Amino acid sequence: MNLDDMVMISIDDHVVEPADIFEKYFPKSLMDQAPRLTAHPRNPNVQAWLFQDTVVGSSGLNAVVSWPKSEWGMDPTGYAEMRPGVYDMDMRVRDMDANGTLAATLFATFPGFAGTHLASLPDKKLSLAACKAFNDWVVGEVPNAHPGRFIPLGIIPFFDVDESVKEIQRLAAMGCRSISIPETPYGVGEGYPDFKSGYWDPIFKACVDNNIVLSLHIGGGINLVKRPEGFNIDDMLMLTPLISTIAATDIMLSGAFRKFPTLKVAMSEGGVGWVAPWLDRLERHIVNQSWTGASFLPDGKTPTDVWRKNFLACYITEPSGLNNRDHLGIDTIAWECDYPHSDSTWPNSPEVLKTELDRAQCTDEEIDKITFGNAARFFDWDPFAHIPREQATVGALRARATDHDISETSKTEYRRRYELTNS
Repeated sequence: MNLDDMVMISIDDHVVEPADIFEKYFPKSLMDQAPRLTAHPRNPNVQAWLFQDTVVGSSGLNAVVSWPKSEWGMDPTGYAEMRPGVYDMDMRVRDMDANGTLAATLFATFPGFAGTHLASLPDKKLSLAACKAFNDWVVGEVPNAHPGRFIPLGIIPFFDVDESVKEIQRLAAMGCRSISIPETPYGVGEGYPDFKSGYWDPIFKACVDNNIVLSLHIGGGINLVKRPEGFNIDDMLMLTPLISTIAATDIMLSGAFRKFPTLKVAMSEGGVGWVAPWLDRLERHIVNQSWTGASFLPDGKTPTDVWRKNFLACYITEPSGLNNRDHLGIDTIAWECDYPHSDSTWPNSPEVLKTELDRAQCTDEEIDKITFGNAARFFDWDPFAHIPREQATVGALRARATDHDISETSKTEYRRRYELTNS
């Protein structure tokens, strides 16, 4: 397959919420308590969200796209220093065109990837309002303003199961295709019950009833991988995919798929290299360790059967993972861009991905599945409902963005442009 003929859907991109999101969508009766932008306590030159007397900022690695790598770091940054496509969805679509990306999901920043920041705050009524406001924007406004470019993905107030079920039903009516929940609930702040506890069953049932995918994004459970005091940032960056192994084990052994055989789970940003040995271990476990009496799979199904039916894994660059595609099942692998994080391959994603696909000797059919087909099928989302395939390819999208600047740009230059535009 020619690179320009590929169609690319990213099942893991991120967004920094625009400054006016809560002005638009927070309840008017509570507006005096809405999240608002303020000076960050560690760097007064950049902005952070203040909500319930708590300051939450965006770390640099959440928004480094197009910066020189020498400027990357964990220090907070503000809108002035970010590439506009990080928070401006009109500019995001232009960045997607330049990268040949047809569509993407958008994981939250201020609320937390799975709403964990909101769940950690004391006033749950206000947190619920902020959760709904974010969903009104990311599931309602954004996909409607840019038809065919975003797979709607929301968050839920998982600190309240009844409200979560209501929100799933509301989101489904809005066209939502997935919700993000903590990948290891007991590993986040207040330590919520695990997947086998029964706490999550009404949420799982609501997802099944409304054909909504559970997205388990790495990050929230990083503290489960204990590191020595003073560990380097490299440790965290290298070891975060281990959380996907833990999360997949948790939900596989929880009995969730025995109770809800059609539940769908997307393992977000965890890679695929861990899956084959994990399945090997599970297959041997259910035979060799049968003495435990565990009964966590649907009758007559093996762990590999459940993986291939109920899971979707994604990767950015992982050549060795593609070599195991027959073991995983070719239908379980999808691509991600991870814009605007430090792992992202933007604006050269097609070149990076095609090199790896060719090295693994993937067929054209396999390429279509990995680049867009598996994501479209799993999320039950038609990629060509609004944009015909001939206009959705890498070549066609890039042809629309030949005048779009994708050059490396410093934070100082972005700030200069921002101040010039907003003066």
